[in-house]
Amino acid sequence: MPLIGPRPVLQIIGERAVTAWMATDAHQAATGPKELHRIPGASHVDLYDKREYIDPAVDKLADFFTTHLAK
Repeated sequence: MPLIGPRPVLQIIGERAVTAWMATDAHQAATGPKELHRIPGASHVDLYDKREYIDPAVDKLADFFTTHLAK
């Protein structure tokens, strides 16, 4: 996270992801605008190919990019 610096960081994780603890640790270390967004009911791999989880993730990405990168 020190290499990312004060840049905006969005992490999207499935709430059932086994690796969710890694995202939480990284989130706590981030120094700029940050958001940790959990997709209810999803595992890590569900976010690759299950539309009911992908669509909310894409919506969150669009919102985050519009807010933080459209300046």
